[in-house]
Amino acid sequence: MQSGSINRRSIPSHATESRWTAADGHELRRIDWPGGSSPRGSILFLPGRGDFYEKYLETLEEWHRSAWQVTAADWRGQAGSGRLGGDDMTGHIGDFEEWVADLTHFWNDWVDSAPGPHVVAGHSMGGHLVMRALVERRIAPDAAVLIAPMLAMAGPPLPLPVLQTVAKGMTLVGAPTRPAWKWSEKPGEMPANRMQLLTHDPARYADELWWREKRPELAMGPGSWGWVERAYASTRKLEKAGTMENTETPVLIVSTTEDKLVSHAAAVRAVGRLPNGELLALGQEARHEILRETDEVRERVMAEVAEFLDRTAPGES
Repeated sequence: MQSGSINRRSIPSHATESRWTAADGHELRRIDWPGGSSPRGSILFLPGRGDFYEKYLETLEEWHRSAWQVTAADWRGQAGSGRLGGDDMTGHIGDFEEWVADLTHFWNDWVDSAPGPHVVAGHSMGGHLVMRALVERRIAPDAAVLIAPMLAMAGPPLPLPVLQTVAKGMTLVGAPTRPAWKWSEKPGEMPANRMQLLTHDPARYADELWWREKRPELAMGPGSWGWVERAYASTRKLEKAGTMENTETPVLIVSTTEDKLVSHAAAVRAVGRLPNGELLALGQEARHEILRETDEVRERVMAEVAEFLDRTAPGES
């Protein structure tokens, strides 16, 4: 529960949970840490598929203690921002463009009141959507940090068009909102080996289970076949020549060779395509949820992120 003096199982008294209304009236849950009298700048953090911001309270609080004004938000259709599929456990979306549009509008509102420099950070699917918004010039942060970004999914080494075609077929032979993979025999129950995909730290993994019990609305299981097909379609947009190559924003990508959920190779390729891309590559010491790893791993990553932001998004002297 504790990391130094940070309680990972409690919303800090100085943080505020609220709702933000999207252009179409859909409400997204958000949380904000104030910047204080002399804020270093502002960071907007966006979690991954099936995620919720409670899992990252430790990281968000650390940034706040480093004088950043901090905001995080759930994506529509998951955690405390409603559901879009046929049940409460399956993650579904009609198209990733819905999420990119939400990020665009949220960003525009956020920068109006958040002191600069402005930084966007995203984990996993959140990193994918941040990259979409960057290459499409929908947002213009001073710097971006992508943690284990879903720039391609781990899986069969087949061409993207083939993978998308197969997924498209699955949306046609049954409801596109149905789960694309098995979760557990008991609805809502975690698979036995799930921790081995996410983190080496049993205490931080247990934090997630605690929050899911404390706030049942946060729980989510597999993605839908519709989500899978649209994920491949969105990845194909990122793979087009000239997308990342024309993105001038400084981007730090933190990735691990041991990731079994997203492609480390895709992260390496992305850094080579980005004019101002940098890579922090981890190995067997880190699994997918890098920000929820052991103290040794987290401390190194947080220090590298701080050094990157000091260079690329320096505060006013």
